[in-house]
Amino acid sequence: MIPDEDQSENQEPFQWTAISIAWAIGVFLIAGVAEILGGWLVWAAIRGSAITDSTTPQKKPWWYAILGSILLVSYGFIPCLQPTDSFGRIYAIYGGFFIVLSFLFGWGLDGDKPDLGDVVGGSIALVGVLLVMFWPRG
Repeated sequence: MIPDEDQSENQEPFQWTAISIAWAIGVFLIAGVAEILGGWLVWAAIRGSAITDSTTPQKKPWWYAILGSILLVSYGFIPCLQPTDSFGRIYAIYGGFFIVLSFLFGWGLDGDKPDLGDVVGGSIALVGVLLVMFWPRG
């Protein structure tokens, strides 16, 4: 595990490198896929998917909910792979990635195209969490 800024005085504070940045963003993306796709699979089994030929959403088979639940449980472990140890900060940063990924998955899975407010709001959220992520600490 890479030491974080909250570690003891004998260790140097955590420093971002190209590899740790790529790793962290990759973990955020994997977590987002697990959470959003898992949630969508449960949603589609219980409430139905909007992408159909009819106007009424069609429910997916029961095993969608089981598969979605497995993905949601796996999501709980994925953030533990982050290179820093700040639980609150990691989850706060993930929130911005979650917002943008939710819009993209909603568009891809249900055809719910983001409007200008979604794009602007998602961009603001992403810029905000990148500030939190890379703000100099020490």
